[in-house]
Amino acid sequence: MHIVIVGGVAGGMSCAARARRLDERAEIIVLDRGDHVSFANCGLPYFVGGEIADRDKLLIHTPDSLKAALNLDVRTRHDVTGLDAKAQTVTVRTESGSDTIGYDALVLSPGAQMIRPPLPGLDSPRVHSLRTVGDAETLHDLATRGAKRAVVLGAGFIGLEAAEALARRGLAVSVVELAGHVLPPLESELAALVTAELRRLGITVRDSIAATAIESGAEHDTVILADGSQINADLVILSVGVRPDTAVFEASGVACERGAIIVDEHGRTNLPGVWAIGDAVLSTDAVLGLRRPVALAGPANRAGRLVADDIVRPDIARPIPQPLGTAIVRVGDLTAAMTGANHTALEARGIGHHTIHLHPNQHAGYFPDAHQIHLVVHFRDSDGRLLGAQGVGREGVDKRIDVLAGAIRNRAAVDDLIDLDLSYAPPYGNAKDPVNMVGMIGENLRNGTTRLWYHWDLEQVAKTALILDTRSRDEFAAGHLPQALNIPHTELRARLGEVTATAAGRPVRVMCQSGVRSYLAHRILADNGFDSATLSGGIITLRDALGPQAGDLLQTATTFQGGTHG
Repeated sequence: MHIVIVGGVAGGMSCAARARRLDERAEIIVLDRGDHVSFANCGLPYFVGGEIADRDKLLIHTPDSLKAALNLDVRTRHDVTGLDAKAQTVTVRTESGSDTIGYDALVLSPGAQMIRPPLPGLDSPRVHSLRTVGDAETLHDLATRGAKRAVVLGAGFIGLEAAEALARRGLAVSVVELAGHVLPPLESELAALVTAELRRLGITVRDSIAATAIESGAEHDTVILADGSQINADLVILSVGVRPDTAVFEASGVACERGAIIVDEHGRTNLPGVWAIGDAVLSTDAVLGLRRPVALAGPANRAGRLVADDIVRPDIARPIPQPLGTAIVRVGDLTAAMTGANHTALEARGIGHHTIHLHPNQHAGYFPDAHQIHLVVHFRDSDGRLLGAQGVGREGVDKRIDVLAGAIRNRAAVDDLIDLDLSYAPPYGNAKDPVNMVGMIGENLRNGTTRLWYHWDLEQVAKTALILDTRSRDEFAAGHLPQALNIPHTELRARLGEVTATAAGRPVRVMCQSGVRSYLAHRILADNGFDSATLSGGIITLRDALGPQAGDLLQTATTFQGGTHG
């Protein structure tokens, strides 16, 4: 069998290696237009920032090592320029001219290319991307040889990793993002924590604004923003997204949708003997049902293996799973991670769901260096099925999001999380792990033990309900909603008459710092006949959701008489 794979790195090399393990006699050719066919593209920002000191550590394999280990014929600087499905050949441009290569099975793994918006000045030599080893080497050299200022256009995963890397090198870094906050897929209340961490690192964040031009000068470039402000830069990194690199194959008859290759559950395209994997492929989201490319290394690696199975051993081939989009990024001392759908996407698709916010410690609170994990979890209101989860914190975020990703993959309901038997010792977790706590809160919400109100309800709640703040007097004095009544939760049973009088027939909406004390108060109120609900995530979530407006909305008091309005 003659197997030709177009494109290496995650999907292509995974497919080639698996195919060799299944068939020792197959001729396997890998064609890649670049200089490196197997490199750690996710490690590039860490080389720029100096955490990976040796550039060669990024090179996982070379053509020679792949030949020796797997007997693969790997050809770099081979650019595929055409496909003839009827003749079962691809046309390849090389340094020595053009060539035609035949195949029995063809796997397309062309990856994605940078989106280049119609921005005047984008062709400046000071504008760079971060996609290849060569890109990383260039940025490494610039950052260590005199560059002082950098602008990163785009605050997605790669953009933030690049920004942090350059800040580590001592550059003054500005991040510009058109969306309303950094890491646009992240819930806004969690993104606020990431923004604060970026600013702690000395990185300037400009969100909700577009760059309109780049002006080149003799000494530096100037990035012009939509409000007329200007940022001087010795280098500019373009990181506004990617799109499938499929033009050649679409022109050759490969069916595509919005540029992404359409495949079936085994990676087969519309052309016989042609498969496709990776960033260039149209995937169906496991939660939302949306059809879109998913540019992540993990799904590409796994799909490569499964496509090789379908080519060589179709009798054992499993379908390629629909992706959840599980992703993670480090920003300073924080980790942000996500899996499944976010609130905005669920609302847009009209999927009825509940959302819970919680702020548990990553390990036992009595053990040194306990830190909060900020979690947001969504589940379907009809049957409790988990739909998505996100987390931000200093430690333990990866563990919890990975467990939740596994639960979503297995179509678990939120209640099922209560029963997960997770490892526990004080340095690592809690006897009731944060994931178990998600299940407990979710079960309470589903069976009516808990009712929640949300930060996005604040305006309406302030007009129609009594807001009861159950924090301590000192906490209340340090910052509270002006219309709130403060009764610490330990005093509530003795002061229910005060709540009745102040509510005057209105519902009572309870809040505290994180949602724990207000839940206790809610149960007291509910059992005494009040129309009560507790604020999801407490004032921690409220502050983060309000962002810069929090300082204007939350009042402080130097003197306070308990039980009066703030």
